[in-house]
Amino acid sequence: MERRRKIIIRVCIILALLNALVWYFVFTESPHALSVSFLNVGQGDAIFIEAPNGSQVLIDGGPANGAVLRELAKVMPIYDRYIDVVIATHPDADHIGGLNEVFKRFQIGLLLESGLSKDTGIFLAEEKTITENKIKHINARRGMKLDLGGGAVLTILFPDRDLPSTVDANDGSITALLSYKKETFLFTGDAPQKIEKYLVALDGKNLDIDVLKAGHHGSKTSTSDIFLRATTPVYTIISAGENNRYGHPHADTLARLRTASTTVLRTDELGTITFKTDGKERILEYK
Repeated sequence: MERRRKIIIRVCIILALLNALVWYFVFTESPHALSVSFLNVGQGDAIFIEAPNGSQVLIDGGPANGAVLRELAKVMPIYDRYIDVVIATHPDADHIGGLNEVFKRFQIGLLLESGLSKDTGIFLAEEKTITENKIKHINARRGMKLDLGGGAVLTILFPDRDLPSTVDANDGSITALLSYKKETFLFTGDAPQKIEKYLVALDGKNLDIDVLKAGHHGSKTSTSDIFLRATTPVYTIISAGENNRYGHPHADTLARLRTASTTVLRTDELGTITFKTDGKERILEYK
């Protein structure tokens, strides 16, 4: 009996210590830098942004393979069940497939969509979950600015209008620019070269950035020479699955990136790639 009582006391002490430790991290954790993680979700896209004040944005959720929840667990505190903004760049399965589980697991402040739809099981299931969970959602349009706090701002560059249902999903990909002091990141979804050229015509030198998320997983249909000359990225991230059946990234794209003298980082080689910056200097981490 005495032994059992001692075991119970020890268990209670351990639980109390664990509880105190959790709340210690809750109250002492104080983000003071911008963090941008290109998540290793296989053949797809998922990008997690945490602003200096702790506000969070998830751009896409990768395919429906459970990877996005696994990778989010690496970059989010275990107690955190809220994401301020989710952006679904377009309705292809390798970008929204994992979002359904995200919507079920996390409370979402706002969902931004391209306005395009797809008659697929994955898209319809996602729309059902959005309705059931009463997630606020609007279409992203050029000129919208999201003040993430702490000096970080996310600006929507494309689409610049409501798109007809006949438009290819890739052509309607949401393109967004993240700026924080002197650091800039450009997220392009699966935008093809014709949209890249359109953005260059619209924004010109304002597209000069530090980090580029290569369009369409390094496909030859994206990341054109004209776009690279306008953006001049120091780093280019390619989000693709290891030994994927599409052959991404394409040899032509890699050749263009070499010509552009940008440092290429790939999730299929490095895993999740995280940039942390105070707006002046940046630290790279791989998980």
